[in-house]
Amino acid sequence: MGELLGQAWQALGGVLGAHGPAVNAVKSYTPGDFSVHFFLQLAVIILACRVVGWLGQKLLRQPQVVGEMIAGVVLGPSLFGLLLPDLQLAIFPKETRNVLYVGAQLGVGLYMFIVGLTLQLDHFKSKARSAAMVSAAGIAAPFLLAVLITPFLLTVPGLFAPGIDRASATLFMGACIALTAFPMLARIINERGLANSALGTLSLTAGAFDDAASWCVLAIVLATFGAGAGVAVLAIGGALIYTGFMLLLGRRLLAPLGRIVEARGEMTSGMLAVALLLFCLSAFVMDAIGIHAIFGGFLMGVCMPRGLFVAELKRKVEPLAVVLLLPMFFTYSGLNTRMDMVASGSLLLIALGILVVSILAKFGACYAAARLSGEDNSTALGIGALMNSRGLMELIIINIGLQKGIIGPTLFAMLVLMAIVTTVMATPLFEAVYGRAARARGDLAAVDEDLATV
Repeated sequence: MGELLGQAWQALGGVLGAHGPAVNAVKSYTPGDFSVHFFLQLAVIILACRVVGWLGQKLLRQPQVVGEMIAGVVLGPSLFGLLLPDLQLAIFPKETRNVLYVGAQLGVGLYMFIVGLTLQLDHFKSKARSAAMVSAAGIAAPFLLAVLITPFLLTVPGLFAPGIDRASATLFMGACIALTAFPMLARIINERGLANSALGTLSLTAGAFDDAASWCVLAIVLATFGAGAGVAVLAIGGALIYTGFMLLLGRRLLAPLGRIVEARGEMTSGMLAVALLLFCLSAFVMDAIGIHAIFGGFLMGVCMPRGLFVAELKRKVEPLAVVLLLPMFFTYSGLNTRMDMVASGSLLLIALGILVVSILAKFGACYAAARLSGEDNSTALGIGALMNSRGLMELIIINIGLQKGIIGPTLFAMLVLMAIVTTVMATPLFEAVYGRAARARGDLAAVDEDLATV
């Protein structure tokens, strides 16, 4: 135990150190070069996300966020880079992606902070049992099916790294299948007017637990690839300690901020600075211990005082985060995605098999768990449809797997395909099994107004 704690402390001490080359740089860029590219990239990203998002809403009835995810892939090598490779590389050279990465993390972290502000804790308390059952099923079923399919995948050359052991490969596949598109799920719930509903709260809570568990498993897998057991101890132990502290004491310590805003009747720029400072520190803590910054942002948002404080904070922060910063997250991931890697018929069949298994493991298991916990059939189906979405969280974890040499480019492409399909199908499936009936009852009457505002 002492040795493990020592390794964890050593891993924590290296958080601010260099962790290898950032990119395979072939050119030398000055700060001015990065600035020129960055502003052009932002303009292209905003234009592409708004246009593709609008087309997705009008033609496919998809939420704006799904259009933004597709726009990110369109701007990468899968389409833009395929049709106009020189122009795409001129706008998005590899050397500038580090800057885009930082903006992407700020965007998704700040958005999850806003989602945490919206979370209704009274709904969570009333649905705690259901959320726990859905979350447990959403973790157990994917890992069980991963145990069944991974031995076969290991026999296919090029899917996993040579010499990887079965346990590590199984854990990685289980984590990939168990993931829920937490930021995507939050955006869909917000756009569908479900942020204050019991269904939305239950899905967000279960999705947060599933993603946190998947990141902890990834930390264990990385530990087996030379990072050391201290990485896993730091990630899991640190997450439990910090989450416990925030939930038990955080709300009480932050309550005076709410009273100050209520007394003044508005949020001053100084109070806004305090809120953003706390968000950054929370995101740093979760990133430093090896989980992800978005969980720190979400957790800080959950613990912020409700009332005028939240209303003012959302009014000041949300428009910039949603319109400017969050699209960078989708584009950065899209730049690392190539859809031409799955070419042969046999590989397509394997990709289809992974897709089917992933849907059964997530949609089926979460639906069954919600029914067993007492939810009605349509609500359980709606939860299953939302939890089945993988989105860009999947792309984050498989990019790490590719960079660390756990998986090969072919399996990476298969998992990207699974992420896109399960995300695109989430909204129409949700509408079919829950949304239409709920709208007919008047439960979702505000959805069309929200979309029109967007």
